[in-house]
Amino acid sequence: MKKRIEVIASVESFNNLSTFTDLKEMNETVRTYKDMLNKAIKRADVRSRLMALLELLKRHSCKQLGVSYMNKNTIAANLEVSYKTVQRLMKKLEDLKMIKQIPMKRSKDMLQTSNAIVIEPIEEMSDKTPIEKSKKCPAIKTTTLSLKQNINNKRNRTCALTPKVANSFSKANFVPHWVPEQFADLVSCFYNESSTISEMWKVVKQCNRVINYVTEERAFTPQQELTVGLKAVKELVMKVKQEAKIDNLFGYFNGIVNNVMDKLYFDSEFIGDQ
Repeated sequence: MKKRIEVIASVESFNNLSTFTDLKEMNETVRTYKDMLNKAIKRADVRSRLMALLELLKRHSCKQLGVSYMNKNTIAANLEVSYKTVQRLMKKLEDLKMIKQIPMKRSKDMLQTSNAIVIEPIEEMSDKTPIEKSKKCPAIKTTTLSLKQNINNKRNRTCALTPKVANSFSKANFVPHWVPEQFADLVSCFYNESSTISEMWKVVKQCNRVINYVTEERAFTPQQELTVGLKAVKELVMKVKQEAKIDNLFGYFNGIVNNVMDKLYFDSEFIGDQ
């Protein structure tokens, strides 16, 4: 029988579910979990996906420390895997006591919405004996008000740190793991939205055509692809500063990337060096 969902999705609920007092503590916990996955998971593909999922959850758990609320379709798109794969990865992390999922419902119609995903603090894990599950989970079986009362002391400690964390991340948007860090750093100097940064990298990837469908070889290697992307971003910024008419940013950027690739593809020095 399906359990009744008691927790309403709201900023207050997410704050109450917060499991860390500062960002450093959360980062160290995720780092420790990755080390544990490295030792515990034998299959390299599963291990890398679990680590990528942990990193993604961490990046989206900075507003309410340790709590994110992405739906599984969004996670699947970010990790470039299927919905079913995300379900299996989430279950694996839950079995390892690294995360827990809290069912939530919307306030306007009381229907189920995306689960809150909570990164568990490291002290709640045990390598030897599993933690005995309580028959009644406080986060699920209590109201938002009682949740706040239960962890009031922890929230008092966090309140002093919250403004600093909020200020540090007010302009930050966390890009998907598959966008090269160097590319993201450059684009973020001019565009703050993570969706813009990731979409611009998709343009670069799409412009790098397959030239051998048997071996799936592309015109440019990953390193050359990154160099092309960086050159194209710099050229785009120059055009914007020159007040060029740009009706569609991504369409305009696509044209720049194609022009850069056309020039460099026949540059024997560039192709030979990288």
